[in-house]
Amino acid sequence: MDRDWAEPLDLDAIAAHAGYSRYHFVRAFKAVYGQTPGQYLSRRRVERAEEMLRTANLSVTEICTLVGFSSLGTFSARFKKQTGLSPSDYRSRHVGAGAALIPGCYAMLWAGGFSPARPSAGQDVGSAEPRNSEEAC
Repeated sequence: MDRDWAEPLDLDAIAAHAGYSRYHFVRAFKAVYGQTPGQYLSRRRVERAEEMLRTANLSVTEICTLVGFSSLGTFSARFKKQTGLSPSDYRSRHVGAGAALIPGCYAMLWAGGFSPARPSAGQDVGSAEPRNSEEAC
């Protein structure tokens, strides 16, 4: 779950991989971590979203999708429950406290949101390189 936190949770597959039934796995997981696998995964996703809100120039909706939530409402509610702030309020309070924001296109590329454009056959690759980060997007 820590490695594939942005992917949908397939509890049956995880439990089978651990050698347990779904229900026994949930009980054992909760006994060790103090929360269900779904709660644990949600917490990890919100932690990743906090980092992206502080460092990436992406919309809240884009971050919601990148960290694995399929509903903006659910993301916002869980984010506020965990941090005490809405995602927008969190960003406005924490942005500017550190380094400049990473351009959204770089953050999306790093997070697997899209693939980089490849030059077509016969296109001069050297002339297509951007001169600075603003031109890269």
